[in-house]
Amino acid sequence: MTTTEQKRPVTVFLVDDHALFRAGARTELAALSDEVRVVGEAGSVGEAVAGIRRARPQVVLLDVHMPDGGGAEVLRRVRPELPEVVFLALSVSDAAEDVIAVIRAGARGYVTKTISSRELVRAVLRVADGDAVFSPRLAGFVLDAFADRPGAQPINDPDLDLLTPRERDVLRLLARGYAYKEIASELFISVKTVETHVSSVLRKTQLSNRYELSRWASDRRLV
Repeated sequence: MTTTEQKRPVTVFLVDDHALFRAGARTELAALSDEVRVVGEAGSVGEAVAGIRRARPQVVLLDVHMPDGGGAEVLRRVRPELPEVVFLALSVSDAAEDVIAVIRAGARGYVTKTISSRELVRAVLRVADGDAVFSPRLAGFVLDAFADRPGAQPINDPDLDLLTPRERDVLRLLARGYAYKEIASELFISVKTVETHVSSVLRKTQLSNRYELSRWASDRRLV
């Protein structure tokens, strides 16, 4: 990198049904750091899905409850199409069921709206770098939910961390019974690329076939 080059800011999309909150968050993020840049916002599930598809941000700050659905619905509709987009739930709710629902849907973290503006900037940068971020009290909900199930692995699983986001997406569909051609169509990649990802996952997990992979994925709540 030359002295004239600068690191590009992390692009952020805001999803919240309160326009006043979105305006405040946009202003605060812009004022506090040049490391993040808000590229869009939405106040409903439908607007969020369309806006995220159009803007393709690196991080989505996602409200959990909205009149026409919740954050989990946005995740369900967007993640299969845009697996590279990272979601950070930002909500007034600190209920265990809300936290667990969006994490199982694919959010990378969950923070409450009591978070300070500076802490929110740090949280955005951390999830963009691949970390999982939770408000302190909420981390216990996630650990309990993922560790209590017999045979399940904790959320911080070194083996799972070896897989790339796209390998996880392929594995998730494979475990659901999709054929290679169906996986390729769902993820907009070639069958050859699917085969390459499956081979890589088999090598990294040291498993022998798709049936063992399906069981492995199920134990880790990927399905």
